[in-house]
Amino acid sequence: EVQLVESGGGLVQPGGSLRLSCTASGFDFSRYYGYWVRQPQGKGLEWVSSLNNGGATVYADSVQGRFVISRDNAKNAVYLQMDSLKPEDTAVYYCVRPHYNFGDSFEYWGQGLLVTVSS
Repeated sequence: EVQLVESGGGLVQPGGSLRLSCTASGFDFSRYYGYWVRQPQGKGLEWVSSLNNGGATVYADSVQGRFVISRDNAKNAVYLQMDSLKPEDTAVYYCVRPHYNFGDSFEYWGQGLLVTVSS
């Protein structure tokens, strides 16, 4: 069974850091792209970052220079290191495994983690 289990969310002050983890089971995550997307309360889904199976990364302009996506293939996990957090980063964060051939098809999702950035 395919599962994506997220951990690492919580409350942090502006300027602080958090690292989100997404641990996969039921498939080899190293063979797939990994995405992080987020949804602020009452707003739509926002793509945050992507990591392909060759290690190339892409970031939304809003997080460029502050967030880093990475993976640890030995742990079958994808991570999102978030630094210099801002109140506008407050959202529920989801890791996503897209379809192997169709990256705009969000095939599997983590359960979601609430990240709250507030003083």
